[in-house]
This record gives sequence, C-alpha cells and structure tokens, in this order.
Amino acid sequence: MKKALMVILVGFLSLWMVACSNDSESGEAAADYEVSEEKAESSDFSNSAENDRAGEESDGEFQESDSTKTAENINRKIIYTAKLDIVVKNYQDTLNHIQTKVADYGGYIVESNMSKSEGDDTTNGYITVRIPQEEFREFIQLVEDGSSNVLESSISGQDVTEEYVDLESRLKSKRVVEERLLSFMEKAEKTEDLLTISNDLASVQEEIEEIMGRMKYLDNRAELATVTIHIQENNVSLTTMSDKDLNTWDQTKQQFVKSINMLLSFFSSLFIFLVGNLPVLLLLGVIGVLTYWIVQKVRRNRQVD
Repeated sequence: MKKALMVILVGFLSLWMVACSNDSESGEAAADYEVSEEKAESSDFSNSAENDRAGEESDGEFQESDSTKTAENINRKIIYTAKLDIVVKNYQDTLNHIQTKVADYGGYIVESNMSKSEGDDTTNGYITVRIPQEEFREFIQLVEDGSSNVLESSISGQDVTEEYVDLESRLKSKRVVEERLLSFMEKAEKTEDLLTISNDLASVQEEIEEIMGRMKYLDNRAELATVTIHIQENNVSLTTMSDKDLNTWDQTKQQFVKSINMLLSFFSSLFIFLVGNLPVLLLLGVIGVLTYWIVQKVRRNRQVD
C-alpha cells in the first residue's frame, strides 16, 4: 500500500514539473514575439520609405522605356543656333539696324564687341542675340538682305525632345514619392522615423528642383534661337571702284569727285610752279620790262626823226 502511494506521489510530482516547464517556455516565446513585433513596428515607416524609393526607381525605368513613344505625341523641342559672317558699308548703321529689329521681334542682345583698324580706319565686330523661334529665319534673311556680301551662313538644330520627355517622367515619379513621404511623416510618431523620412524627403525635393531647373533651361533655349553675327566694314573709295559695280548715282558722284580732284591738282601744280620758280620769274619779268621800255624808246626816237 505504501509503495502504491509512493508511485502515485512520484507521478504527480513529475506531471507538475512538466507543466511548469511548458508554461515557462510559452511565456518566453510570447515575450520574444512582443519584442520582434515592436522592432517591426518601429521600422515600418523607414521600410515603407525604402520600398517607395525602390518603386519610384522601377517606375522611372518603365517610363524611360516609353519616353521615345511619348516624344512622338508632343511638340518637338529643338534648339536652333546660327552663325553669320557679313560685309557691310557702314558698321554702326548696320549695328543700329540689327538692334532695332531684335527689339521689334521680342528678342534681346546677349553680347556685343567691336574693334577698329588703325591702318584703313575700318570697323569690325560681332553681336550675339536671342530671337524667338517663330521669327528666327525671317530675322536671318533680313540681316543677309541688309549686307553687301554674305561670307558665311550656317544654321544648326539640336533635338532635345526625348530628354525633355524623360525629365517630365522623372518629375512625375519624384512627385509621387514626395507625396508618400509627406503622408508617412504625418503618421510617424517616433523621432527616429521622422528623421529618416525627413532625410529622404529632402533628397527627393532636391532632385525635383534639379529636374525643374533643367527643364526651364531647355524651354528657354528652345523658345529663343541664338544668332551670332560677325560684321566686317568695307569702306571702298570711289577711285578704286569699277563702273560696273556702281549705279547711276554712284557713277555721278565718282565723276564729280574726279573733276574736283583734277581742278585741285591743276591749281596745286600751278601754285607750286609759281612759288617754286619765283626768282626766275622775277628776273624774267625785269628783263621783259626793260626790253619793252627800250623798244618803246627806240620807236619814239624814230618817230621824231
């Protein structure tokens, strides 16, 4: 009987110890879950931000692949530049005319430079202007028509449509990420989460400003064409001009100048001759006067006889 009671008691104690051990293990597991859950909750916002950044990059790659197709459906953006080398009769008059037309077309002057040659007293220089693309070719034709000779005329264009479409796609993606980060910032409660989101938001906003700056630059370059004009003054005197290069009025002026030059040359030569030979002429004058007086005296004596 005592042995039976001892066996029952030992069995009961064994069952009680196993039960206590199971409770302890379940309590430790619960504590570990709470800790892991707390860690997962604390990193929720930062992980979400990283996932959004990754999603933004993937969206950007997808939109970049379609940028070529989208570019075909919008107005193309082309940056035009032109270079002219012209010869004119009067540099200042031509420069004033160009400046007036630039203002009339709604453009502006970027740079202007002038130099003067001491030997032949001619003026050379260049001027760089920005002209609205709609008036670009008309302005070039006007400059060429107003010159005596066009030595060089070149026009080039750079198509930046695909780059502009790509920038638009990137800007849309960055805007989406910015909105998500702002919404996460409103929900964040911990300082660490706020700092992480704030840093990501600042980086995204900086990229947005860079993209917008590049887009504005391309817009300006595409809307206004750049024209550089090199101006050479060629003042040719009338004596070096051939008759076939002159019109009636120019030929009349040429003949008038020739006549004046001929008269001035005659009187100049006469003056030089008289002044230069004055002693000889005075001597000849005295001899002539004496000869005349002697001849007259001889005639009178003959008449008296």
